[in-house]
Amino acid sequence: MTTLADCEALDAADPLRAVRDRFELPKGVVYLDGNSLGALPKGVAERLDRAIREEWGQGLIRSWNKAGWIDLPARCGAKIARLIGARDDEVIVADSTSVDLFKLASAALTMTGRRVLVAEAGDFPTDLYILQGLCAQTGAELRMVAPDAIEATLTDEVAALVLTHVNYRTGEIHDMAALTRAAQAKGALSIWDLSHSAGVLDVDLNAANADLAVGCGYKYLNGGPGAPAYVFVASRWREPFTQPLTGWLGHAQPFAFVDAYEPAPGIHRALCGTPPVLSMIALEAGLGAFDGVDIHAVRAKAKSLGDLFITLVDERLCDHGFEVAGPRDGARRGGQVSLRHPQAYGVCQALIEREAIPDFRAPDVVRFGFAPLYTRHADVWEAVERLCAVMAEKAFADKRFQVRSQVT
Repeated sequence: MTTLADCEALDAADPLRAVRDRFELPKGVVYLDGNSLGALPKGVAERLDRAIREEWGQGLIRSWNKAGWIDLPARCGAKIARLIGARDDEVIVADSTSVDLFKLASAALTMTGRRVLVAEAGDFPTDLYILQGLCAQTGAELRMVAPDAIEATLTDEVAALVLTHVNYRTGEIHDMAALTRAAQAKGALSIWDLSHSAGVLDVDLNAANADLAVGCGYKYLNGGPGAPAYVFVASRWREPFTQPLTGWLGHAQPFAFVDAYEPAPGIHRALCGTPPVLSMIALEAGLGAFDGVDIHAVRAKAKSLGDLFITLVDERLCDHGFEVAGPRDGARRGGQVSLRHPQAYGVCQALIEREAIPDFRAPDVVRFGFAPLYTRHADVWEAVERLCAVMAEKAFADKRFQVRSQVT
């Protein structure tokens, strides 16, 4: 049987153990929801305070130039590029994941002249909803298929294959390189949503020859609630890339104030409106938590944490009706482990009351996210301890835990 001492020994040997000190973590709380909202990195609050009091309060509009606000989208994009195997000039921060996916999918239809998009049935809802709305507007067709039918669905009618790299519910990883090759063999583009993989996996977009990608800033990248998203456009597509939201900051000369739109060169044409400065400042500061961190060590630790969790669940909770709802093989799993249970919502709420925080995904999944920068193996042990107590006491059956909150 695995012991707490075994977990502590893993932490003692962890090359990332000191990185945890870069975060503000509430005492006594076991936080296993960094796959939904990353923890607060130290220094972010102070950076925002300076931005508000000095740059906005005293600098006023001068701070667009003097404080470099106008360059935030590209600066943040360059920091993210180093985590996802992209060049600095291939990534820019803008808008939300939903808006950016609309831009990329629309661009794929225009660039290929084709009218079919392929996506995975059961993918994250916003991705599917955005594609459905785009198709309704343009007359394109969306084909949603099971994972094992993706390659067979790729034909010379397809403009783009649109997939989330890590499945939000199960944590299963798609083979980015293989599926990108399969799409390109049919003349289609690949669009990858990296929201559940950037910052926890050793993503390498250029090694996979990916065409386009999008991702959010508030999960493993620790940019704060509602942090802006980012867009990747492979350098070979920079000039053919056209997007439908032709706002002023995507213009070649936004301060020329001319009537006719002319796209900016390169990745800047993915921009639209005025950037949300305070949110981007928080994201930029939060990304500092990755300074000097080896992303391969991050990936190795994510695997180790997930493997440990599955082992402890097998050893200690085998009689309580849990089922691992994704890959047991860490090589095929992202930074989370999902457990199915008939009382999943109540289990999740009872755990949260005991200050072990996962999240719930309908209809029956409790997700445990392991953010390697700050999650310890001892935290995994403690989470399972509290889960054992919840199940032994049948705390999940309490009426308080049957009432669904607005956000689950």
